Amino acid sequence: MLLAVLIANSEGNILVERFNGVPAEERLHWRSFLVKLGADNLKGVKNEELLVASHKSVYIVYTVLGDVSIFVVGKDDYDELALSEAIFVITSAVKDVCGKIPTERLFLDKYGKICLCLDEIVWKGLLENTDKDRIKRLIRLKPPTDF
Repeated sequence: MLLAVLIANSEGNILVERFNGVPAEERLHWRSFLVKLGADNLKGVKNEELLVASHKSVYIVYTVLGDVSIFVVGKDDYDELALSEAIFVITSAVKDVCGKIPTERLFLDKYGKICLCLDEIVWKGLLENTDKDRIKRLIRLKPPTDF
């Protein structure tokens, strides 16, 4: 199961988080642990270079993409290899939505579409959609005047 997808800025402020099957009382622990993990290890890392960690029998794959850090946490069938596929799909979707490697401002400008992408990629803790074209079709937003 994919337990969490978390995206933070370079200062460690969380921009997006999705938890699946994680009790509310444990979420604060995971937030602070992942932000500290990123602060300790992501300095000087190239864009999309994957780092792997494990904690309490779960796996964590994380990377930097422009001004944001992306963390994916999984257990059971979602080992390092499966999580690296998930994070690849997420980084590709973020780059597609933003049109380039995102700055924090660009990421926040495209926040709605990025959240829609995450919802289509990860559903109830499972990696649902990995095809870029399918994700693009599923997140198409129509302007409010078209209704």
